[in-house]
Amino acid sequence: MSDIDKEIENLEEEKDEKETDLTDGRRDASSTRNAGKSDNSEYEDVCFICRRPESKAGKMFKMPNNICICDDCMHKTMDAVSQFDYQGMLSNPQFQNELDQMSKQGGFPNISFVNLADLQGDGGIPNKQKLKKKKKKSGEEPVLNIRDIPAPHKIKASLDEYVVGQEHAKKVISVAVYNHYKRVATGTMDNIEIEKSNMLMIGPTGCGKTYLVKTLARLLDVPLAIADATSLTEAGYIGDDIESVVSKLLAAADNDVEKAERGIIFIDEIDKIAKKRNTNTRDVSGESVQQGMLKLLEGAEVEVPVGANSKNAMVPLATVNTRNILFICGGAFPDLEDIIRERLTKTASIGFNSELKDKYDKDKNLLSRVTVEDIRKFGMIPEFIGRLPIIYTLEGLSRDMLIKILKEPKNAILKQYQKLLELDEVRLEFTEDALEAIADKAIKKDTGARALRSIIEEFMLDIMYEIPKDDNIGRVTITGDYIQGTGGPLIEIRSNQLPEAGRLLEDKMPAVQPAASESC
Repeated sequence: MSDIDKEIENLEEEKDEKETDLTDGRRDASSTRNAGKSDNSEYEDVCFICRRPESKAGKMFKMPNNICICDDCMHKTMDAVSQFDYQGMLSNPQFQNELDQMSKQGGFPNISFVNLADLQGDGGIPNKQKLKKKKKKSGEEPVLNIRDIPAPHKIKASLDEYVVGQEHAKKVISVAVYNHYKRVATGTMDNIEIEKSNMLMIGPTGCGKTYLVKTLARLLDVPLAIADATSLTEAGYIGDDIESVVSKLLAAADNDVEKAERGIIFIDEIDKIAKKRNTNTRDVSGESVQQGMLKLLEGAEVEVPVGANSKNAMVPLATVNTRNILFICGGAFPDLEDIIRERLTKTASIGFNSELKDKYDKDKNLLSRVTVEDIRKFGMIPEFIGRLPIIYTLEGLSRDMLIKILKEPKNAILKQYQKLLELDEVRLEFTEDALEAIADKAIKKDTGARALRSIIEEFMLDIMYEIPKDDNIGRVTITGDYIQGTGGPLIEIRSNQLPEAGRLLEDKMPAVQPAASESC
């Protein structure tokens, strides 16, 4: 009898182990078989039916092929299954005959099965649609020390290494970011709640709005999301939902909600969501988008689609609190100068205090005189402007600033091309008149710093194509005549290091004139 009792105990233990495999979340045979493919222990399980993460739906039931089902969906499924009379169906002789015929034919006709474990992510759900598990708190969390936050002058000094000019803008953004992270670190001070310091940047195209924010995020080592306001539409219409700007920040933080709640969101082209004038159709991408963004800017808990730009039944949702997220909005506001000029020239042009109508026509920094009233006339609603307390402008790039952009920053455009030719063991140099000629061409294009790369790419194409053919070339000097199309670059050979202009270019570069060889 003792042997029989031992066998019964062993059977009961095996039964308990199978039950705990289903309820306690241990992996079954199929999961262990696919364990080598991907390790998603850092991600939360997502219900295959309702797409809710484990933090919302609770503990999951582990099914074959790494499929997870939440408790609610499992109960609903069991209730639906219990409504059918399976006993009567199996006792039907006609149904049994059909099953026998199908088994003889080798399976069900016109039906094929897909192994969900072969898809990206476990259970057919990609990892980009899964949230990272929250780390367990071991004791008290260390409080962020204010002394660890870089001071405004240190932030500006770091920005000076990458961004040329824009002194006022760099000072404003440094102070605003410093105050924002002090607010995040301290929460409340003496029961006084500190408001958010969202910003609005206004500047012409190509003046460095996006680059300034990218550099700032790199220095502070925080998640940054750059969203485009042109694709945002009202909920229910074709386009990206307003909450998609937060989902991009969540993706930049590797789906870590706590890390994303302290990040930075830069919304570019914010002037494109201004109220449309003289339109009879519904404005789904203008004023309605501004109204939908009010709760994001103010700070609220919003449902954000994970790994998608719009909410639907097949995408899991995550709750993100935007209270500590810094919003920076930027735009060119092309017609804003006319509104400012109209306000400044309202006074009569007759009398002792009169001003000429064309006084501000040639003012390059007219945007610096902007007021909240001007932005409201442009088409931004007062509630939206009120949630962006810091408004500052960026200057248009002058000729001297364009020359500095070419050579002074750490990753200047000229340094990038010099690095490319260094890989071919060739030294690239630019004369001062060449830099001035490039800046003059960029000013004519009127697209800011973006024009510099297109101009350099145009005249560097032949050089980068021909230089790898000749291993004797040691140095290439770009002159102003070559930029203007009246000469060629100076070529120096490794053997005698004497300048020979046009030797290589006369034979292989049709764009170069023989006038450069006379200069040598």
